[in-house]
Amino acid sequence: MPHPLDNPFWTALTTRQASIAEGGDRARRYPAPIGPLAGIADNSPESWAALASLARANEPVAVFTPDPVAPPPGLQIVMAAMGDQMIGTPADAAGVADIAKLGAADAPQMLALADLTKPGPFGPRTHELGNFFGIRIDGRLVAMTGERSKPAAYTEMTAVCVDPAYRGRGFAQALLSHVAKQILARGEIPFLHVFADNASAIALYRRQGMTLRRRFHVTVLAPEGAEVPSSALPHGR
Repeated sequence: MPHPLDNPFWTALTTRQASIAEGGDRARRYPAPIGPLAGIADNSPESWAALASLARANEPVAVFTPDPVAPPPGLQIVMAAMGDQMIGTPADAAGVADIAKLGAADAPQMLALADLTKPGPFGPRTHELGNFFGIRIDGRLVAMTGERSKPAAYTEMTAVCVDPAYRGRGFAQALLSHVAKQILARGEIPFLHVFADNASAIALYRRQGMTLRRRFHVTVLAPEGAEVPSSALPHGR
């Protein structure tokens, strides 16, 4: 039987996050204001055709697959990269600052911090997927981390962001530890995704005790011939 994390977004969108999924029994995606992440049931032409129906020029879909994607009819590749899936419980971190829970009122600051730091897909409603926590300095949000996909008994940690002016203070470690504790307290298992060329982030996660589980091809697809605005593409270098 496949592991839930072998097809994480499909698993999430057919289990704990099925209520917010767009699509059907072959392909599903998160609503575009949350992000482009999507999943397919299998590698059949029917599933790829179903995925194509969920992509729009300014609302592409991003899939994680074990093999390179050959664009199915009606879709074009607009971004391709490698991503690492890491799993484990981040080590406890000493309290370096007050950690605050974030909510809807903080969404503009969260989006601004994500735009500045490019952690990966982050939209105006991403914060609705789970608990998000942040650190403020003089009223300004300078670091945050939260929860994203929830495949079966697993919960993904995401948006590990620290303003460049405030790096080196242990904020990322403290937030990872805090979010992981929230996940573990519910009897779930933390994991995360990171672009494979993001060496500094991977080194941080390894120091925190997380290990590589597997590597994926991360492919962003849009309707064939569409001009996709850069703002619609995930970043994470």
